[in-house]
Order: sequence, then structure tokens, then C-alpha cells
Amino acid sequence: MAVESVWSEIGNRVKQARLAAGFSQEELGAKTRLDRTMIVKIEAGTRRMDAMELARIGASLQVPIDRLLQDPPLVVSRRNGLETEEVGVAESAGYRADTVLFSWLRDVRQLIDIRQLCVRTVLQYPGAVKQSSDARIAAQWLRDRLDLGIGPTGSLMTVGESAGLLFAVEPLNDPKDGFHDGAAVHDGEVAVSVVDVRSDFNRRRTTAAHELGHIVLGDEYASDIGVHASKNEREAVIEAFASEFLLPGAAVAVPDGILRRSALVKLAAEYKVSWSLAVLQAGLTGVLDEREVRRWRRETPTRADFMDALGWSPQPDLEKVRVPPSVAKGIMGSYREGLITKARAVEMMRGHIKEHELPDFDHEEDDVEP
Repeated sequence: MAVESVWSEIGNRVKQARLAAGFSQEELGAKTRLDRTMIVKIEAGTRRMDAMELARIGASLQVPIDRLLQDPPLVVSRRNGLETEEVGVAESAGYRADTVLFSWLRDVRQLIDIRQLCVRTVLQYPGAVKQSSDARIAAQWLRDRLDLGIGPTGSLMTVGESAGLLFAVEPLNDPKDGFHDGAAVHDGEVAVSVVDVRSDFNRRRTTAAHELGHIVLGDEYASDIGVHASKNEREAVIEAFASEFLLPGAAVAVPDGILRRSALVKLAAEYKVSWSLAVLQAGLTGVLDEREVRRWRRETPTRADFMDALGWSPQPDLEKVRVPPSVAKGIMGSYREGLITKARAVEMMRGHIKEHELPDFDHEEDDVEP
């Protein structure tokens, strides 16, 4: 590739990052101690940068340097939680969410490269998925592969790890712009996903199951319905997978066909799903008719309802534990062996641990950064 073409591509990535950050060319110039005319030439690809200038631009835009140097892998899924319909705001929020996602992918790959992490092969569904009913069958297939049967899943952090998808939980966007709930990417042998920690815990779990669906259905999902179906139709298939995976219809079914509200409240708490998802599953199994579904959805349970049905309130998932156990072990092993610094270990743990909580090792001055 010609040198001019390389710098043109880097300049375009700088421009994308600047727009996503909401900076004018003059503002970016002020932050990086470069004239506005220099920023214009950099974005046009007519001015080269040295390493220090590139580092200052990356730091000012809060973007890893490798995001400016090369195109990232294709994002498999990006679950939109934005309330705004402004195209520019939505694109900026999506760019920032992707930046967090690729930072997580980079961290996982670093641990693999220094032999501190072995990733599991993604469990990809072997059948064809063309409609929602197929997706529900795929969800039960995955449950069977993970020995979940029709019971509660437990933490989706551990479930994802077992299925070959590594979740990280952290803020994805600036709250003033709304946010993306999550995103996922499958790059070679590695599949990773990020989930926004600011969502309520039911939505976090639904988002995680949604991203898991995209990864597990994989090429079959893309080839069978991806070309001819609309975006809404494609997402409906994934939502069907997520709903069935989180709360199987078989768990909602009752022998006499009469479902009591207190029983469904108990199921929603045990399976840690939203009330609307629980009611939806009850409607799909036929224990509630359409009129009852509409009425029950309006009657959202209170904390007292959960206490009465179960004796305790549902405990949050994907909140305090920010990275999978295998990744946390790899991070701590890397720090212990002097392969990363204390600051880098804290960064990779995504707020799960503070710097003062890490022990000091004699070899820390020999630590290396990626």
C-alpha cells in the first residue's frame, strides 16, 4: 500500500474519532498543541505525524493508538439503547461504544499473546435459523450444551465464558447522549462483548443474552436471514433467542394451564428477567391469552411483591464483577510475573480492583506495557 494512502486512512480515522468526541478541529488542535491548519492537513492525509503527536491525539480523543493506525474488525452486534434519533449523536455514541469494545478485545488478545489466557471455542449453533421459532430451538440447544436444562442460568458472565464469549461490564457512552446497551465482535478465535454498567440489571442480562445470540447463531444467522430480512426482523430473531435462553417457555408452562401472578413474579425473580419478558414468555406458551398479556404487563411487580413471592429481591448481575474469572486470573498472573504494571492491571480489571489493593512485587520496575 502506498505511503500516501496509509496516511490518508489514518487521517480519516482521526477525523472519525474527533467527530465522535464532539471536538472541532480548532479544539483538537488546542488539546494537542497543534495549529488548526495542521489538524486539517492530518485529517486530509497530507501531513504525517510523529509518534508523540499521534499519542497526544489518541490521548485527547480517548482512543487507543491502534484504533487510529488500523481498521478494527467488523462489529457483529451493537444493541442500541439510545433515546435520541439524531444521526450524528447516534453515530458518535456508536463509535465510542466500539472503542470500548476494541479496547476490551485488545486486552484479551494481550493476555493470550503473553500466554496468560486460553479462550474457549465459541459454541456455534449448527442448525439453520430463519425465524423466531428456530432461534428458540437454538437457545435450548445452547442451554443443553451448557447443562442448564430449563433452570436459571446464574451469572451471564460465567455462562458467556463457558460458551466462548468474554463479557466486560463498563460505561460505554456519555450519559448526555443516551447510550448503547452493548456490543460484540468475533475476531478469529476470540469473541468478546461489552455491556453498559449503567443499565438496570434486568436490561444488562437481556443485552448480554442478545449479544450471546449474535455470536452463537453466527454465520447461520447471517446467511439464512441476514440478507433478505429487515433490521427489525433480524433483531426479532435475536430477541427470541435471548428471551428463550433467559427464561425457557418450558419453565413457565403449568400442568393445569392456570398461571398465578405470584408464580410468575417468583419466576421473574429466580431467573432474573424483566417482568415484561416473563409475561411475554407466558403468552408464547399459551398460559396467558393476548388480553391477559396486555393487562399483566401493566401490573409491574413492586419490591414487596418479590419479597412476598420469594422472600428476597432479585440480586443484580453483571455489576460488581466486571470481567470473567479466567481473564481476572490472567491479569493477576501477568502482574505477579511482572508482565504488566500495577496501573495496567487496574485498567484491565475495569474498576473491579483499586491500585492500593494490589500487592507490591520486587520486579515491578521491570514491568512492560503493551
